[in-house]
Amino acid sequence: MSTDQKRGFGWLALLTGLVALATVGVVLLLVNIFERKQEARTPFVKVVEVNEVSTDPKPWGLNFPQQYEDYLKTVDDDYTDYGGNHALPPSKLEEHPWLKRLFAGYAFSIEYREARGHAHMLSDQEVSPRVTEVQQAGACLHCHASIIPTYRRIGMESTGQEVTEASLSEEFNQEAVMTGFAAVSQRNYEDVLSELEKTPDGVIQSADGDPHLGNAHPVACIDCHDPDTMAIRVTRPGFILGIDKLAKSDDPVPHLPSIQKWRDDGAAGDYDPNVHATRQELRSFVCGQCHVEYYCANKMTLTYPWSNGLKVEDLEQEWDETTFPEGADGTEGGKFYDYIHKETGTKVFKAQHPEFELWSQGIHARSGVSCSDCHMPYEKVGATKVSSHWVRSPMDNINKACQTCHHFPEQELKNRVDVIQDRTRGLIERAAAASMEMFDAIMAAQDAGATEEQLKPIRDLQRKAMWRLDYISSENSKGFHASQEAARVLAESVDYARQAIGKCYQLTGAQGGQGNSEAENANEAGSGSEPEIRNVPAE
Repeated sequence: MSTDQKRGFGWLALLTGLVALATVGVVLLLVNIFERKQEARTPFVKVVEVNEVSTDPKPWGLNFPQQYEDYLKTVDDDYTDYGGNHALPPSKLEEHPWLKRLFAGYAFSIEYREARGHAHMLSDQEVSPRVTEVQQAGACLHCHASIIPTYRRIGMESTGQEVTEASLSEEFNQEAVMTGFAAVSQRNYEDVLSELEKTPDGVIQSADGDPHLGNAHPVACIDCHDPDTMAIRVTRPGFILGIDKLAKSDDPVPHLPSIQKWRDDGAAGDYDPNVHATRQELRSFVCGQCHVEYYCANKMTLTYPWSNGLKVEDLEQEWDETTFPEGADGTEGGKFYDYIHKETGTKVFKAQHPEFELWSQGIHARSGVSCSDCHMPYEKVGATKVSSHWVRSPMDNINKACQTCHHFPEQELKNRVDVIQDRTRGLIERAAAASMEMFDAIMAAQDAGATEEQLKPIRDLQRKAMWRLDYISSENSKGFHASQEAARVLAESVDYARQAIGKCYQLTGAQGGQGNSEAENANEAGSGSEPEIRNVPAE
């Protein structure tokens, strides 16, 4: 073989080898693409059965390992400056001493800390001095526990249905759930917690006819997902009743198009979020089941005050118009209130954490952005697109939570949020200062002998000022969910507090020597002695 022939053969062999390698590479790439497409078409493989008593998230984690892995991360969430989740929750009472005066006479003056992740929510509640030192209602477990199977069991028992682990596992049975919810809503916390621990959790098998031996779990997979299909769903009776009231109101809800459609279609029957809501709405509703304003003490059933709408004054109107039902012992119910303010004796409202309501007034809601889009943003894991179940502050995940829509540098987005939250915090502090001065002024008027008739309009102003301050300071976004609305509410709080202070000055004659006040005159007419005038701090 000549040298040229050898060289030609060598080139041919090399070319053949390169083509073979390229062919193998292309084939492997196509196989990989095919496998990823198949993986994306099959987002989960059901390796164990979960059903309507599977409150323990562990078996769900075998079917949905990525989501379960994310859920477990809520145990160790990072600290953020303005609410959200904290690994080591600081005491709000120590950071903001005015909160102790605001909540004087209420359990929140004993202990009030930043909330931690979902995985802690039941265990933290069980050991809180607010629960161990003050008798609380079992309604508190409506949101802190995976309680639906317990509602269903008690509902089935009360209507004479057979109750076994198998019968509890069969279906959601909303009628029984609603019956059980109403049955335990006014019972004591310890009683309902005991009932919770009797219900099977799908892991510890109980004998037939004995639906006991279960464990108590915090809110987990079953509270937002159908165990058969993994479809998003609403399970909390309080929300189901509340959103139906909202749908039947005249409140415009442009951010909830399914409610408007239900109204346009004739508003027949009840609005059921699991039937009428869009999937995108449900991505907010599952959070709105608990991140809301509500009444959960034991004078009446757990209530979401949405009959007039979702603004702060709409909720206030419902509480103003609410009367407690007559007691079991025949005692008269009386007008609604949450607690009596210990320093002034005024019956006031206590806001919970109205995230859903404030979000409803903001630009993100109007733009169709759900709670999950920011707090549980989609992410790519391999070839699969999943919603992160590491529920946390968007500020811990700006890239996936914000930059999907806002194409600006991370630091710029963070700076924008900081400005909103810093300004809100500043307004909260100013509203708090006004309320503290209001308390001093009311006590001075009382010391000066003001009558209850004279104090009534002042007490009304006090209730309005406190309600608005508490509404925004208790909400967990520090105004970010609706910054203009938060500023409006806090400005109203300052205004009502200052009006109350002015009326107190009129009674006491403080601030400028206005002569004998009505209180002084009334006192002089009654006893002939001079009333004690307490110094009132100047503005």
